[in-house]
Amino acid sequence: MSSRAFITGVSATELSAAEREFIRAERPWGFILFKRNIESPLQVAQLVAVLRETIGEPDAPVLIDQEGGRVQRFGPPHWPAYPAGAVFGALYDIDSTLGLAAARLSARLMAADLTEAGITVDCLPLADVPVAGADAVIGNRAYGTEQHKVAAIARAVTDGLEQGGILPVLKHIPGHGRATADTHFRLPQVDTSQAELERTDFAAFQPLADLPMAMTAHVVFSALDPAHPATTSATIIEQVIRGVIGFQGLLMSDDVSMNALAGSIAERTKAIITAGCDMVLHCNGKLDEMREVARETPELSGKALDRARRALAARRPPLAFDRLAARAELDSLIDRAGTAGV
Repeated sequence: MSSRAFITGVSATELSAAEREFIRAERPWGFILFKRNIESPLQVAQLVAVLRETIGEPDAPVLIDQEGGRVQRFGPPHWPAYPAGAVFGALYDIDSTLGLAAARLSARLMAADLTEAGITVDCLPLADVPVAGADAVIGNRAYGTEQHKVAAIARAVTDGLEQGGILPVLKHIPGHGRATADTHFRLPQVDTSQAELERTDFAAFQPLADLPMAMTAHVVFSALDPAHPATTSATIIEQVIRGVIGFQGLLMSDDVSMNALAGSIAERTKAIITAGCDMVLHCNGKLDEMREVARETPELSGKALDRARRALAARRPPLAFDRLAARAELDSLIDRAGTAGV
């Protein structure tokens, strides 16, 4: 069955009749879950199964933002809490081997949680490189402030997810670290020179260009395209994301409903596809907006379809591991970071 080039959220812990009808009629490529969709392990597994049954695709991708720290949709009491990305960066500064091991273990354990619920894609890792004065929306989600360290830890996180059978989504390409506003509320503009961006922000993404999927940044880079954020900029997608960075995987937008983007949901959707994104992401579960997105997204075809197929084909079965031993080792490493004042 063919799919349309969008990923959709849903409104609650169960599908409404209207949502079922929408999904059957409009055939999104995949789904994304948020805390409003999550009550318990059994309920999430049932919701995921119903989503796939409704669309008639047993392998339809189901995404989630499970980073650790303040961005984790799965959490206590049903799932463990996981450390923020900055903890791995601090451990890396003590001992790079320990920092990478902790990042890999955390991702591997999160992957086990997600796999049990039927979720197949995690919007992780981040390769954003924050700078002084930037908005706190990235903050301690980042692995550090040096591009080489960020890339190394992001690779370790990727390895952990993939070993657990979860596909990674690299974000927020080509970089959200310099943004001076939270894109949920308004559009930030970065006035840094292209040369400096290539040396720092873009450089953190280059070693990760082989990842199967990436998510764009709703950020204007005035040195490259002063009129459009990266998400709707054909210049940045072609010259930077596909060019300088070299990413050739499936490119999805960040959430089309964020206030950083201008115009109606339909206008935003059209601009995202026209700029060269393969997939539009819509997250808030509002059915009227979901319908607007569906009306403006094409059937998956051509290069976008090839990238979507390659992304799903990259998923591997989980490798066996000792979950209890892995959690104990991770806790020990986190304690070491705490002892060092992290």
